[in-house]
Amino acid sequence: MGRAFEVRKQSMAKTAAKKSKIYARYGREIYIAAKGMPDPEINIELKRILERARKDQVPKDVIERAIEKAKGGTGEDYTATRYEFIGPGGSLFIVECLTDNVTRTIHEVRACFTKTGGKSASVLHMFEHKSVLGFTNLTEEQVLESLINNDLDVEDLETEEGQLGIISDPTLHHEIREAILNDYPEASLEVDEITWLPITYQKLNDEEKEQFAKLEEMLDEVDDVQNVYHNIQD
Repeated sequence: MGRAFEVRKQSMAKTAAKKSKIYARYGREIYIAAKGMPDPEINIELKRILERARKDQVPKDVIERAIEKAKGGTGEDYTATRYEFIGPGGSLFIVECLTDNVTRTIHEVRACFTKTGGKSASVLHMFEHKSVLGFTNLTEEQVLESLINNDLDVEDLETEEGQLGIISDPTLHHEIREAILNDYPEASLEVDEITWLPITYQKLNDEEKEQFAKLEEMLDEVDDVQNVYHNIQD
């Protein structure tokens, strides 16, 4: 499996969580993106998050409440934090959070790893920050034509089970996304992520898989956790 098709496995923000937690996490993300520029037609990052939220069936009132909160200057605020850990079997983790209490968050996140045999460590250099886009109803030839016409470069194209994955520099994410959708409106955008992709992958034995499942469940219970990226391969 290519790297573009691992991206959904690396983010646990929308997998095991209950719907209410998914909505709360989207609410924070929308609030942060909308602060200072709540118009999605101008704020392309907000537009991208809103499109993801709608695709994940986040209710309209949750979206509107988060935007109104950002407009109103309610005094509520969140800090984006990122933590790095070694997990079961020497696996590597990046945990991204949005929190109104950094001390509480790091204590809760660290406890998840401590209870499953993990520890804090510097692992960021073992990941690459990448844009990942996934389309259906689109061919490599069409993508290449669009890229040439718009003077854009990508790092890799991968095709699997009818889906075309595109890996590029995060700074080009919006340009590539909009260029392709403008050139080929019939294309369906299935993956729209700026993410951390591991350079190498780690396989776990059965005991380590049990620890990973426990860790996954514990992290999902931490309200401030937005995304978890790892290098564990099925």
